[in-house]
Amino acid sequence: MQVVLDNIELATTGPIEIIDITERLRARCAASGVRDGVLTLISRHTTAYVNLNEAERQLQLDMVTWLKRLVPRDGDYLHNVAPVDGRDNAHAHLLGLLMNASESIPIVDGELLLGAWQSVFFIELDGPRAQRSLTLHFMGQG
Repeated sequence: MQVVLDNIELATTGPIEIIDITERLRARCAASGVRDGVLTLISRHTTAYVNLNEAERQLQLDMVTWLKRLVPRDGDYLHNVAPVDGRDNAHAHLLGLLMNASESIPIVDGELLLGAWQSVFFIELDGPRAQRSLTLHFMGQG
């Protein structure tokens, strides 16, 4: 059994941003040496998440528009009255209720087992942020 722990460091530039990390994950998967097993990735942030979806530009714009409409940034939120870190980010925490902090993806023959239209995204809900990270945990047979 092989276990490899890795990180992907990111900087975000938008208030809500969808970043395709699929190719980075494929490269890290190949470098891990795991041939058959699983990759579990986790965002250890409370306002940034991971998601599997389609990498089509117009759809990604629709996603951002929908998120902004669903929970507006300027809502009347108690969390924003006295924010812990000085950021009015209640909307980001509320949107996070609908998202996953982690995903597990099978690895078969050294490749991530994703569907034909699936890509892996890092979803920033409280940007921009100079530093964000994803923890990658590869586990399986080499």
